[in-house]
Amino acid sequence: MFESERSAYPHPDEFTVMRPEYLDPEEDEDDVIAIISITPFRVTGNSATRAGARRAALYEAAKTYRNYHPSYRVESPFPDEFADQNGATWKRIPEHLRDKNGDYEFADADGEDYADIDQMLLWDIRPAPVVEEDADE
Repeated sequence: MFESERSAYPHPDEFTVMRPEYLDPEEDEDDVIAIISITPFRVTGNSATRAGARRAALYEAAKTYRNYHPSYRVESPFPDEFADQNGATWKRIPEHLRDKNGDYEFADADGEDYADIDQMLLWDIRPAPVVEEDADE
């Protein structure tokens, strides 16, 4: 098969350079919606923040592209293991268990639970910044 498959649907990288249109939450809603359009195609993502909504829309673009190109591998927007900004630790679940449990297992003050990538994007989960310490200190 060819290295780069062609279709009418844009490659997910093409969506990353487009500026999203944002719909801020209404009174009875909590989520921001990001809409990224490459005429005639459009992807949307929902999240607690604008940045999270954009990340969710880009993930939707990758999943939609996979529908057109089944050999395309959708990468997780998260590392396999990380701690988030709230101190919860996240670990990617082995692929054969994901249908049952979700994509990631997390542990926080309330215990352990599972979430799929779509839910993590909705919650706007982000890895905490890694601070490197100087060797001289």
